[in-house]
Amino acid sequence: MKRIKLFAPLAIFVALGLLLFKGLSLDPNEMPSALIDKPLPEFRLPYLQQPQKMVSRADLVGEVALVNVWATWCPSCMAEHPHLMQIAEQEGIPIIGVDYKDERQAALNWLAKWGDPYRLNIFDEKGRLGIDLGVFGAPETYLIDHRGVIRYKHIGVVDDRVWNELLKPLVVKLRREVSKTDG
Repeated sequence: MKRIKLFAPLAIFVALGLLLFKGLSLDPNEMPSALIDKPLPEFRLPYLQQPQKMVSRADLVGEVALVNVWATWCPSCMAEHPHLMQIAEQEGIPIIGVDYKDERQAALNWLAKWGDPYRLNIFDEKGRLGIDLGVFGAPETYLIDHRGVIRYKHIGVVDDRVWNELLKPLVVKLRREVSKTDG
């Protein structure tokens, strides 16, 4: 009985150490999304540049695209922006912006200063679309197929590594699937 009392704290310590070690090896960007393989949520919000004109889910359907949630108040979005500019220029994939919980004029100034990688920009001032997407914070990027189905979600900055190792191979795969169904 005395031996059990002596080894119980050691066993608990070892078990907690193993759990901590396992937790440290997890990638916080690898959070599963309940929306994977589900359609992009329905919405009707204004364009950032044209507040009188509305955009909806139907406007995003038709080709493989990235949907990038960003904001001017987000320092990580600033780090991501040059990569998005490069991807938009060189890779031929449409990038749809969702300006999330931001001020319209600040966003317009940002794009005028740093460049605009977006085919179109949705102004989600109150964060309604962000809530429906399950956004934790900016930046987040969703890969949608040609039917508007969410196929992948990336939390955090899209940089060269993320693009080349994760997103680009998925884009190529989804485009091949479209070609097979069209051919």
